[in-house]
Amino acid sequence: MKETKRSFNPKALNSKNIKIIISLLVIFLGLLTFIVLRDTDPLITHTQANKLFTENKIEKIIVDGEYIRLKTAQNRYKIYKDAINKTAFFTKYPVEVKEEGTSVYDILSLFILAGAFWFLFRFMKQSRLQQLKQIRAARVEENQDNEPVQALKSHVTFADVAGIKDVKEELEEIIDFLREPQKYRDLDIRLPKGVLLVGPPGVGKTLISKAVAGEAGVPFFYQSGASFVHIYVGMGAKRVSELFKKAKQMAPSIIFIDEIDAVGKSRGEFRNDEREATLNQLLTEMDGFEESSGVIVIGATNKIDVLDEALLRAGRFDRRIHISLPDLEDRAKTLELYLAHKPHTVDIEQVARMTVGFNSAALDTLTNEAAIFAMREGRTTVETSDFEAVKEKVLTGKRKILSFTEEERKIQAVYQGAKAVIATWLDVEFEKIGIVNTRLIAQEHEILSRSKLLNRIKVYLAGSIATQMYYNEQFTNASNDIMQAKELVRKVIYEYAMSENFIVTPLAEEELLKESVSEVKALLKTLERALDEVSKYLLMHENITHQKSQEILKEIF
Repeated sequence: MKETKRSFNPKALNSKNIKIIISLLVIFLGLLTFIVLRDTDPLITHTQANKLFTENKIEKIIVDGEYIRLKTAQNRYKIYKDAINKTAFFTKYPVEVKEEGTSVYDILSLFILAGAFWFLFRFMKQSRLQQLKQIRAARVEENQDNEPVQALKSHVTFADVAGIKDVKEELEEIIDFLREPQKYRDLDIRLPKGVLLVGPPGVGKTLISKAVAGEAGVPFFYQSGASFVHIYVGMGAKRVSELFKKAKQMAPSIIFIDEIDAVGKSRGEFRNDEREATLNQLLTEMDGFEESSGVIVIGATNKIDVLDEALLRAGRFDRRIHISLPDLEDRAKTLELYLAHKPHTVDIEQVARMTVGFNSAALDTLTNEAAIFAMREGRTTVETSDFEAVKEKVLTGKRKILSFTEEERKIQAVYQGAKAVIATWLDVEFEKIGIVNTRLIAQEHEILSRSKLLNRIKVYLAGSIATQMYYNEQFTNASNDIMQAKELVRKVIYEYAMSENFIVTPLAEEELLKESVSEVKALLKTLERALDEVSKYLLMHENITHQKSQEILKEIF
């Protein structure tokens, strides 16, 4: 569904302004004419008329209906007929008798006024008709947008999506459920109603959802979150209702809502009644079908922190799959996939190593630009040098890409390696720590111990302390981790009231941070060999799991 938009037409706007100006000008001229031509002669008394008579100031007398007008050299006056001695006045001064009826001036004045008001009335009528036409056109466009929800047939499979091995494993059971829902119903197994794909732009969230539909061979309903936020009240909620109704009719099926944060933002902030009505309808629909209905809702977002809590609670999007930037192995597989149909002599591993921080979309762009560069050079085969030639161009066009030089990779390997070593030693669980990302396992326990929280603080501090020890320098890559460490220290002291003293002073945070830094320094000196090995492993593989880190530490100690 396309969102209805109003196009801006400067010519139409200028034409409308000109019409308004002309109509106002005509009315002004009509009023001015009326003022000029209307009877402006002042009415005088008998005494004033006699004074003009005796002073011989009257040049002419005009008989005009019930008035007698006295014309002097400078002005004209009027007086009622019966207020003066007509015989004396008419004998002494020349007399002009004005014909009875409306004067030419009066007729002209009335005509101009009538014309002005007619013009204004016609203009207002035309404006109203124009508005009605625009409304009708908008409704026609709206009806065109509100075509019945159509299911798509996805031809994408996991063979078309390189890397993301962990993501594929998490989605396998959902694919199996969509293929054979009865098998799960027989055992009374319930699967999540909603799956939320969380990750930065360009990592392939939409492609993954299409691959799930393609693997399962089920209808695929694609909607953008922004398309629900309609300009007409109630249209977004209606669209949600139609979407779910159609998906249930064609179950098993997949509903994919891209950029779900556009409609699922927390309610109450920057209030938007239409968006809130649409969100409420989405929540109602997700509550309204059973887990065994055969409809799976997949949402995609890169802003999970802005989503409404009701959308994330159990029974809705209760399974979340985090998709991070591809590591070295994933990038190599992605490049291999993109180069599959291009004649090349590319050293894929070398290109993968020089594209740290590139997402799947950026790698696609890079591969295409490299092929274009090779064609411009008159070659029919893509070479590694072509990637090097266009890398800067892609980086300029993709400003959000995080890319490291070889020296920066070494610094980052030490930084992230220290976090992995300290986390392993202090038993802070993590899925994977890599050159460009850290995936600590979230604390889901209701009751947390002080020591576990402090261990987590030490992991956040480990990277900056390690790089200071190795390079005797501080680096900007530590800013986010230090902020998280400070926030956790604040919670320990104020929110969880875990300070050693009942009365807390502002110095308590500083003391706890200094104590943690001191302990991490001592640990890193003890674990120096392990840090070297883990850093080398990260430089080679870009990612390290908790299990691999444990293996390295066991070999050394």
